[in-house]
Amino acid sequence: MTVTGPRNAPDVVDVVALGESMVTFLPTRPGRLADVPSFDRGIGGAESNVACMLAAAGHTTRWISRVGADGFGDHLLDTIGGHGVDVRHVHRDPARPTGIYFRTAGDRAGDTHEVAYYRAGSAASAMSAAGVDLDAVHAGRVLHLSGITAALSADCLALMRRLTAPRPARPLVSFDVNHRPGLWRDGPGPEVLLELARAADIVFVGEDEAEAAWGIDGDPSALRAALPEPDVLVVKQGARGAAAFVRTPSTPGHAPRPAATAPALRVDVVATTGAGDAFAAGFLSATLRGLPVRDRIRHGHLWAAATLTAPGDLAAPPDRALADRLAALDDTAWGRLRLGPGWTQADEGAEEEVRTP
Repeated sequence: MTVTGPRNAPDVVDVVALGESMVTFLPTRPGRLADVPSFDRGIGGAESNVACMLAAAGHTTRWISRVGADGFGDHLLDTIGGHGVDVRHVHRDPARPTGIYFRTAGDRAGDTHEVAYYRAGSAASAMSAAGVDLDAVHAGRVLHLSGITAALSADCLALMRRLTAPRPARPLVSFDVNHRPGLWRDGPGPEVLLELARAADIVFVGEDEAEAAWGIDGDPSALRAALPEPDVLVVKQGARGAAAFVRTPSTPGHAPRPAATAPALRVDVVATTGAGDAFAAGFLSATLRGLPVRDRIRHGHLWAAATLTAPGDLAAPPDRALADRLAALDDTAWGRLRLGPGWTQADEGAEEEVRTP
């Protein structure tokens, strides 16, 4: 798949990302939220993370959302805009607050991890087709969405359905399933996510969330058989890697086969938060550049590794020349790579510096 569109038309950008972002409070030391004495402020949001990383890599991006007319809204706009993302079409809501959340240090996994969300009634939950500049939304070669937005409110779900509906000159729609069971306690999450995924052009989904949401076990081919509509389906398999399926005329009686696979990299993990967003951003960057499918997956892994080896939800992607050199390695050399903190700052010949002896 190649990305087409009116690249030189007025106001057109490479990627438009629509969704909620929140101000995050990260603890200054490990421990229960009840025991942590202070927090550092950051930002978090699946879609804005993708936009920020793509902007850092030289793509033109736009983030569309709603934030409160408050200091936290100011912080989001200043920070995301500071990454080079166009935030001119973000609506300021004087009646609703910007969402915030607190979390404990370290990975999301484990019984001791805590996240406290304060997003009910947030400005972003009031997004709707009537309150969003649809011309600005559609003025992208790619429109990136996630399942999180659909869970925020009935108006948000209606907006998602409108944006994924077939229409003339629709942007290429990228959809990250991002199944969050806690957001769907009062709604039909799995069915909605499947509906939206079937309407998208590129879909990112993890094996674990596919099983949790739709009862489809760890066979990527079974997932593709259940979700044949997207032009590209990327199945993330955790530490084992990822597989990408590209839609072609099917042969009756034959199970779907991935167009390409790429094993995950060995990484010295600092924090896992935001790695899925980074993978999507890396894959989309390589898609915009017209790279082969295998290299798109590898760029996804490399961008995820940049986030895995840095604290916080957002990290700068690797330099394009470095990422291209690493993505072009043969399978044996790729399998020997081990990436640790600071690897994205390596100079020429870095494939030797980051490779496990």
